[in-house]
Amino acid sequence: MIGKTKTMTKWIALTVAGVLWIQPVVELGIPAGTLLSTHTASAAATTKLDESNITSGAKLLQYRYQTSRSGKTVNILADVVQVDLQNPYVNLNVMTGKDGKFTTRQSVEGMAQETGAVAGVNGDYFNTSAEGVPMGAQVSNGVLMSSPSQLSGMYAFGVTKSGTPMIEQFNFTGKVTAEDGSTFDLAGINQASYMTEPDKTFSHTNKMYIYTDAWKAVERPANSSTTPTEVLVQDGVIKQISLNKGINQTVPAGAYILRAHGTAAKFIQQHMTVGQKVTADYALQVKSTGKTVNPSDLEVMIGGHTILVDQGKATSFSRSVSALGGNRARTAVGYSQDGRYAYIVAVEDNNNSAGMSLYELQSFMTSIGVWKGLNLDGGGSTTLVTRPLGEDQADLTFETEYGGTTQRSVVNGLGVYTSAPQGSVKGFSISGPKQLLLGQTATYTAKGYDTYYNPIKNDAIKPTWKAGNSNIKWNGTQFQALKSGTAKVVATSNGISTSMNVEVVGAEAIQSLTPATKTASLKAGTTLSVPVNATLKNGSSLTIAPEMLKWEFVGFKGTVKGDQLTINSVNSGTDVGYAIARYDGFSTMIVLTSGGAASSTWEDFENVNYGISFLGNPSAVTGSATVTQGADDHSNSKALQLSYDMTAGTGKKYAYAQLNGTSGKALTAGSTAMSVDVYGDQSYNWLRGEVTDANGKTVYIDLAKSINWKGWKTLNVDLSGLNIAYPAKLKRFYVVNVEEGQDERAATGMIQLDNIKLTGTAQTPTYTNPTGSLAMTVGKKTATLNGASQSIDAAPMLKDNATYIPVKYIVDAFGGQANWNQSSQRVTILRSGQLMDLTVGDKAFVVNGKRQSSSVAPVVVSGRTLVPLRLVSEQLGLNVKWDQTTKTITIQS
Repeated sequence: MIGKTKTMTKWIALTVAGVLWIQPVVELGIPAGTLLSTHTASAAATTKLDESNITSGAKLLQYRYQTSRSGKTVNILADVVQVDLQNPYVNLNVMTGKDGKFTTRQSVEGMAQETGAVAGVNGDYFNTSAEGVPMGAQVSNGVLMSSPSQLSGMYAFGVTKSGTPMIEQFNFTGKVTAEDGSTFDLAGINQASYMTEPDKTFSHTNKMYIYTDAWKAVERPANSSTTPTEVLVQDGVIKQISLNKGINQTVPAGAYILRAHGTAAKFIQQHMTVGQKVTADYALQVKSTGKTVNPSDLEVMIGGHTILVDQGKATSFSRSVSALGGNRARTAVGYSQDGRYAYIVAVEDNNNSAGMSLYELQSFMTSIGVWKGLNLDGGGSTTLVTRPLGEDQADLTFETEYGGTTQRSVVNGLGVYTSAPQGSVKGFSISGPKQLLLGQTATYTAKGYDTYYNPIKNDAIKPTWKAGNSNIKWNGTQFQALKSGTAKVVATSNGISTSMNVEVVGAEAIQSLTPATKTASLKAGTTLSVPVNATLKNGSSLTIAPEMLKWEFVGFKGTVKGDQLTINSVNSGTDVGYAIARYDGFSTMIVLTSGGAASSTWEDFENVNYGISFLGNPSAVTGSATVTQGADDHSNSKALQLSYDMTAGTGKKYAYAQLNGTSGKALTAGSTAMSVDVYGDQSYNWLRGEVTDANGKTVYIDLAKSINWKGWKTLNVDLSGLNIAYPAKLKRFYVVNVEEGQDERAATGMIQLDNIKLTGTAQTPTYTNPTGSLAMTVGKKTATLNGASQSIDAAPMLKDNATYIPVKYIVDAFGGQANWNQSSQRVTILRSGQLMDLTVGDKAFVVNGKRQSSSVAPVVVSGRTLVPLRLVSEQLGLNVKWDQTTKTITIQS
């Protein structure tokens, strides 16, 4: 007998997670049996960035995949766990929900920590609106936990107990035999209700299924479309028969319940009674060959979606992937040509990585040696956890698509496990921040690992610490970052040394600096928030700690404590002031004016005197929009509440809270920023506002790309770049559930909005710079300013087809100020709201916090610093004319 249920007295819950667009009682939204041609991918390059051991037989490989999209180069990060299937101390298994049960979803990190996995990734697709069970086959330690659904083109990954990997399409075959010898075919094990393919029938109609103690829910399953009859079988004997209704209990340990509908229920009535014996036999069958696979011969099996790679090449998709489009986080699994290595692939989609299309995923997998591979659930489900050397448990390897450490709860995952014995000390790893700002201090720790790369007790590891180079120094208790570049932290214990590279972020790594406040009121006593965010050249971002910034105030006296700037006094006669912040010399600026930006409450919903109504699009979207008491800590005030139900309808779905019918409410003219308190429902839907401006143009305000929080949160939105023409009206706030990855977001929910504040445009500064005309001739130490001749101590010069002059003559003639920093060889120019930094010999320059590039750079001649005339003049708003015949430059303002 193959796969008898009596062998299922004990199972180990180690599973993999996923998601599929499968409705319990409606037709599957993906065309069945559709083969799509492969796509010709753009030229791409794969670079290995790092390689580290997780345990004996398992490594974490980190890659950069560089490709071109719409003529632009993009960088994607991909993390690969390589598992040696021939290593006796490592194995793969499936991770499942809480306590190893189906219908109890949890995060990949939670599953890994619960089961002791040293690495893990989300796995199979699942019906997000059902109980939460995998759509495909799941085998753990030789026990079939769930059978493959009857869906076209769905593949599964498995490994035999001898370590041979396989990726195939599988059918389930099985039967139940009553004591009188009568038999009835089994349709599956532990499955949710769905529509089969290609016949498009209800999965449970006239069918019989087995539900084991792996199924935690009492109903088996919900929405199975017909009245069930259930039979409880324990130790091969019928203990209970419930005709025309389910047994109101969970499956006892070691037992199983037969759930039958229609003709299957009649079979039970005719051939089974309490006390009789019954057997259930089942197996898996490879669709392409008809070969029978006994689950007991498998170490692991997990279901997936389309095949991606075959024979080391990208292959046609085995089912439609139209719902899996876009550049998203991705999860996949495959194996090498010789069958020795399994590859668990997780593609990042976050601030540091641009996600992949399925075509790019195919290209990447072939580039790292995948011979055959399939797609697992991706997008918001993609989550990889790995155990760093010396650590006791796996944790998140990279930020998820939802942002930060937010993880989606999924039904199963593919875990990596070690059975290695305790080995001798091999080394130790260093833990601590891998990125430091200049001047920042940090503490590092050392944790030991044995010859199998598994953690050991650290009692014997008492390292001595030192700096590996001059970029960082050890002060006896901590390290302090001194100089930008790659620093090295070194630890030594018992004759063993190890090191860790730490990036010290300096000015050369920065692309831009952006203060949270760009304009403000120049008034004594004003306090404003001034955190500064840095965007690095590699696309990542970080907040500069306030103590790492050097501030300079022009036109006023102020102090900065933490991230708060306070204006203590304003210089007499000053209408425009500047707060200049520098990090390692890289500058940004806040402009302050005497009639500066002011923030005021636009709507707090306490005394609403206009109508608020709900609108759903398509019309199947239902809900309500009302002013009600605020939730939680806003319970003492009123708020706008938007409730929605998007379970019906197809395509992109919208739930609107409309203000004042279709008219909207007038926005304060010149608004440059908005803040709003939002009570989030952690639906991961998109939150927006819609404005109609004076030109009839619709302007959309993105409040949150993903409502990925629960409870109240203050959102701050920059309106200055939206080009809103006033008078303008804000017509509605709304929640969007976009079509791409729709199953990953909640279809129902409720949000609230409160305390909407607008910041107005700062008064346009009135600059009193001189106007006129300045003429100079190359090689001559005379100049003409507004018709009057004057001597100059350095003549303009030509170099590399560019004209150079001392900047002093520009600011003397047209206003502003210029400063020279000898140590950094930097010229700083401040004029009419423009802050410009130029460095001798460097073609890059910085204007108002943004790094830009030029074909020319400042030079030093005879001890004088000369700047490129045209570059500086145009950045400062001046006009330059050149007379080729006389070699005369004329600058006008």
